[in-house]
Amino acid sequence: MNEIAPQVGLFDRALRRIANVWREMGASVGREADDSIAGQMRACLAGRGGEVSARNRAAKLAQTYLLLDDAGRREFLRTLASFDVDAKALNTAYEAMRGADDPAKLVRARADLRRVLEPPRTRLLTQFASIPDGVKFLVDLRASLLDLGRDDPHLAGLEYDLKHLLEHWFDLGFLELQRIDWSSPALLLERLAGYEAVHEIRSWRDLKNRLDSDRRCYAFFHPRMKLEPLIFVEVALVSGLANNVQVLLDPKSPGADPHAADTAIFYSISNCQRGLAGISFGNFLIKQVVELLSQEFRNIKTFATLSPIPGFRRWLDARLADPDGGALLPEEEAANLLKALPGEKTAQATLAAALKRRGWQRDPVVSKALEPALTRLCGRYLLLESNPHKPGRALDPVAHFHLSNGARIERLNMFGDLSERGVKESATLMVNYLYDPAKIEAYHEDYAGEGKRNASTSVRRLARGWN
Repeated sequence: MNEIAPQVGLFDRALRRIANVWREMGASVGREADDSIAGQMRACLAGRGGEVSARNRAAKLAQTYLLLDDAGRREFLRTLASFDVDAKALNTAYEAMRGADDPAKLVRARADLRRVLEPPRTRLLTQFASIPDGVKFLVDLRASLLDLGRDDPHLAGLEYDLKHLLEHWFDLGFLELQRIDWSSPALLLERLAGYEAVHEIRSWRDLKNRLDSDRRCYAFFHPRMKLEPLIFVEVALVSGLANNVQVLLDPKSPGADPHAADTAIFYSISNCQRGLAGISFGNFLIKQVVELLSQEFRNIKTFATLSPIPGFRRWLDARLADPDGGALLPEEEAANLLKALPGEKTAQATLAAALKRRGWQRDPVVSKALEPALTRLCGRYLLLESNPHKPGRALDPVAHFHLSNGARIERLNMFGDLSERGVKESATLMVNYLYDPAKIEAYHEDYAGEGKRNASTSVRRLARGWN
């Protein structure tokens, strides 16, 4: 078969396999005096028996969670969250520290306070990490907490504790950077296809093309999640800056000699584990891959992306909907938009109407008339528009990601993504972000410290004249 199996089927099989392992481990524990969920949690915390018994109890509790429906899982998490800090013990420890009258007593009192400040639920979470696939279980558990915690304040503290643990366990020093190629395990390749979040992998042929000799794919892995990528980047080794993703990913195009290429194009970066949201790996991934490619290919001199602009149309549509929004410059109001697309009173209204027409990007007259205004508006969006909640930070999330990592905005490409998604999200525009190894750190400091967005002269020219 040419089609790749749906990712949900893959996860269902993995879930059934690990559930069977946990059931076998839990069966050796037998029934507790109180076999309710809270009773099982108390038994785990009591720690009767040795390490094997502790792991088996944790496996039984994890398997109990897997068997619950959505409502049951919410109640499970609320029960887990209830194993919080003992307020009475905390007050006692705090008063003991305040009353310590010599250095030795103060050291002991502070240690006691730190111990009391750790909620019992943290020890429960740590026990899950000791069972087979337990770390992955905790990552998925946090993904559920991120959804449920938005409207359930009882779960916010539990989510905070779990994130704190994961931040330590997924420190960069523990991660392994690996190349994924066509010889990688089939299960990993299947997962790679399912996790691809930027440009859908439609078939095994498509996937094989992305892992060909002139392509590279690298991912971070955790030692306790060996076949579960955390984040991966796909790279094409080409000549010159790529300007169209459909051409770049065409499975029918012949492979090129990577030793004749002069440019590495990062065209897709996908985070794979939602439960690790807020724990950043992307900046380290790109920098390490740049170093690896520089060592492998002395002929590669340019490192750049071909990136989507997912927030552009949303921002643009809002501007065009406001008759007083001043979306276009005076010279654009007097340009050829009205002549090419008669029927509207203003060029702004003409542009708004044209973008609503299905297939406008395939009409040479319409697309040519729209290109100058769309390109300039996109330049403004990337260079000048800021996140209202984080002043100085780029409004577009992909722009923020790459600028934070030390890239500069190099070139805008009209008709860079002609897919339905590309038309809907970015009016076909894509952008090249350039990673100059000699300037990555300086550009990162510019953006992180001053909010400065470095860009090429051609892109910066697009923002001139805007307020």
